[in-house]
Formats: sequence, structure tokens, C-alpha cells
Amino acid sequence: MIHALTRDDLVSAYLSSGKPRSRWLVGAEFERHLLHRRDGMPLAYSGEPGIRWLLERLAEAKGELISEADHPVAILRQGASVTLEPGGQLELSGSAGGALEGIASEAEAFSREVGALLEGSDVAQVALGYTPYATMAQIGWVPKGRYAIMRSHLAQTGALAHDMMKGTAAVQATYDYADETDCARKVGLATRLGPLTTAMFANSPYRQGHPSGAMSFRGHIWTQTDPARTGLPSAVESFSFEAWLDYLLDVPMMFKKDREGRWLSARGQTFRGWLRDPEQPPTMSDWDLHLTSVFPEVRVKHTIEVRGADCVPLPLAMSFVSLFKGLFYCELALEGATELAERFTTHGDRQQRFAVACAEGLEGQVGGRSLAAWAEDLLDLADAALQRCAPEDRGWLRPLVAQVETGHSPARDLLEALGPEPSPGDLIAHTQICG
Repeated sequence: MIHALTRDDLVSAYLSSGKPRSRWLVGAEFERHLLHRRDGMPLAYSGEPGIRWLLERLAEAKGELISEADHPVAILRQGASVTLEPGGQLELSGSAGGALEGIASEAEAFSREVGALLEGSDVAQVALGYTPYATMAQIGWVPKGRYAIMRSHLAQTGALAHDMMKGTAAVQATYDYADETDCARKVGLATRLGPLTTAMFANSPYRQGHPSGAMSFRGHIWTQTDPARTGLPSAVESFSFEAWLDYLLDVPMMFKKDREGRWLSARGQTFRGWLRDPEQPPTMSDWDLHLTSVFPEVRVKHTIEVRGADCVPLPLAMSFVSLFKGLFYCELALEGATELAERFTTHGDRQQRFAVACAEGLEGQVGGRSLAAWAEDLLDLADAALQRCAPEDRGWLRPLVAQVETGHSPARDLLEALGPEPSPGDLIAHTQICG
């Protein structure tokens, strides 16, 4: 007899995901746009070179090609994967590790591998939070079953939902926790720091060849996607496993799979409702799939995923990874950063702080101080933490320290260097993934 999944099972899964400090690792996900230098348009799925062609060549070199209805959509590699976002953005989900050197080396090697395959074409790997020239109508859809359902569902929930799917790219990182108390402290910290994270890595100043009106247009897009599954829900701000679980149970599902593996629209059913189905109750695999369809700024699965950074060149992306390693994995830094975050969040409400970060980046003001000044205080804590707890990783923070010292975000650097209407060739030359 198949065990019927219960809410208690889901709570137990979170409780059992805690690890002793000696086993804490870090993971990272690096997205990027693949754009033509001649006009800034994204690489199409078909053709040579094309997304399909690229995945097939990458799989020949290493890994197992995963297809849906004879369409290659991902590659599984030992400890890592290569996947596609809905508009063909390419993502490396790297192997988790301890010291950050391994994560950086894997990401650099993957970028060189992709670059070698694209050599001789006019296609480049571009580090921007939002596609800078194409309209959404000019970008095709990756042929994945879940994306077809998401496309329909999210069209009803947010004016910029398709921009999120087809136009954005980001950096994410994952971290371990010891137990519920430790998880709550880290989730609460990352949630409160969300506007600072967005400002430090704001890198999407262009839309359709002109200024987007924001330093992080990607961040703004998330406010116009689906309020039920994005942003900073109260379940992450005042975190407990049960509060987080109840939030997830009540978010309307977008999709699920039948027992033959076919994609189905969930038609707004909640997972809580599905648990009560006596005929075809969900499994833990169904739950894991549902978790991939909820997109708050901080997300908890078996690890804590921090999600608030625009795609930036790899040196700065590694600063993002090292920043939260320092803050999360050194007790003194966790305490100091929590105090700083509590002071930061006394000024305005969270929507106001996030709106300032998206629009103005590090030049924005919260509580009479620039976000750059708040960020400098935070980086002092992270730098000291890495020096104490992981000195081998301290150097990865340097690009972010240098950026914050300028007082403005990467987006401002691009606007000042290239002006309001850059040519595709110039913009792409300034935004290579390996910087």
C-alpha cells in the first residue's frame, strides 16, 4: 500500500534537513543570456548555433541529455546540471562545496566550454539582469511542458510575468542550516536584507535599447509577476517550518504531473487540497515539484536559497556567494548582521525599501542614509567573518567591496559608460559573463 503523504511528513522533511556545522556546504546557480552581438536578440532554440544545438554539443562532452517530446531541455552532470529558463536563458546549477574556489572554477570552466562552442559565431554569454533589446514578442518559448502551463497561468496574475519568464537572469546561492532556529535566523536575515541585496547587484538598466527606468528592472518585474508566490511573504519574515509550510500548502499550484509523467494544469488547486484526495494523493516528488513553482526572494527547500541578485559578471557573482557564506556561517557575523538588518527595517515598509532599491540601486536612501552606506557596514561584517571563519574565501568578496565603494550599482556603471542608447556590440562587450 502506498503511504498517503501528510502535513506531518512535510514538517518532518524540514526537520530532518538540518546538518551539523561540519557538513555545511554552499551551492550556486549562474544564469546568463545568450545574445547576438549584431542586434542583441536572444539565441533561438532551433538552428546552428541554437539552444538545442548547444545542449547537444555540451552533452556530448559531458553529461546526460534530458529531453521532453524529443526536445533537449537540460543536461545532468555529476553534482551539477545545465537547464534552460523559458526564453532560452542558460543556467549552470553547480556542485555544492565547502571552499568557494571549487564553485568558481566550475563556473569559469563551464563559461569557457560554452564560449568555445560559440566561437566563430556572433553569440555571446551576457551578464545582465534583463534582456536589453528584445521585446517579449521577439523571444520564443523553450519547449518545456511546465513553461506552457506557467505561461498561461502567470498571464493572469501579473503584467510583467512573461518578462520575468523570458527576459530575466539572476544569480542564486544555497546554504545549509543546523535546525529550525538556525534556519529561522538565516531566513529572517536574508529577507530583511533583500533590498540591500537587490541594490548591490542591480544590473538591468536597459529595456528595448533604452533606459529601463530602474537600476534593477529585474527586481521591479518580480513585483508585477504573481503576488501569491513572489516577494517577501510573512512566512519568511517571521519564519518557522510550520508557518513556511502552511504558506506553501496554500499557494495555488500551477502544474503537476500525472503518474505517466505528463504535465497537467493544476487549475488553481492547492497542495493542501491535494493532500485530501483519496484517489490519487500526492507524493514527496510532487511536493518537491511544487516547491519549484514558488519564487519568494528567499526560498527554503532542503537548503536556504537566497535569490535577490541580478545576473552579474562572474567575479561579482562570486561576491554574492561569499557574502552570505560569511554572514550565515560565522556566528558573530550572523549576530551583527541581524542587528544591522533590524535597524535597517525600522525605516519605511518593506515594499518601499524594495522599490527604492530597484529604482535607484545603491544611490537610494533609506533612513537618511544611502544604501551604499548600509552596504558598507554589512560588508565590514562579512569581511571580518570570512577572515575569522573562512580566510581562503575572503578574496571573493573584493569585487563587491570595490563596487560598493563607488557608491553606485553596476547598472550605473553601464549607463555612465555607454549612455542611454548603447549599440548591441558595445553593451555586450561590457557585460561578458566572465567580466
